[in-house]
Amino acid sequence: MPNLKEDDNALREVLIQAKTIAVVGHSDKRHRTSYQIAQFLRQKGYTVYAVNPIVKEIDGQPSYAALQELPEPVDIVNVFRRSEYLPEIVDEAISLSAKTVWTQLGICHQPSAQKAIDAGLNVVMDACIKIEYLRLRVGLTGDV
Repeated sequence: MPNLKEDDNALREVLIQAKTIAVVGHSDKRHRTSYQIAQFLRQKGYTVYAVNPIVKEIDGQPSYAALQELPEPVDIVNVFRRSEYLPEIVDEAISLSAKTVWTQLGICHQPSAQKAIDAGLNVVMDACIKIEYLRLRVGLTGDV
């Protein structure tokens, strides 16, 4: 199972099936991309959990120090951290049985991608979840 970035049907399916998304590296600063995309995902009906050990809460919602602290399993682990953090994040995602690891534009680590794929996870690397959501017109089909 390769990087799903090239497979529109698979990407659309991931976005339609998902209900919960952990945003790793979620900023509490409104001008940051991670904050804006997390807000977009919330507006589209996803349950979004912030994962950022430096921030205690964002807009009144708790921020979790690590994926292991989340109150429920997540479908997508959306990563806004630099590529060198991916091995650890992928290990956490695998241990939590997340369905998909999705890294934002410019974030890619091939050994981590392969490890996630080998563990049965979907992998989308170097792609913006908001751009793909809009490009694939996910919300316009009445799916989410």
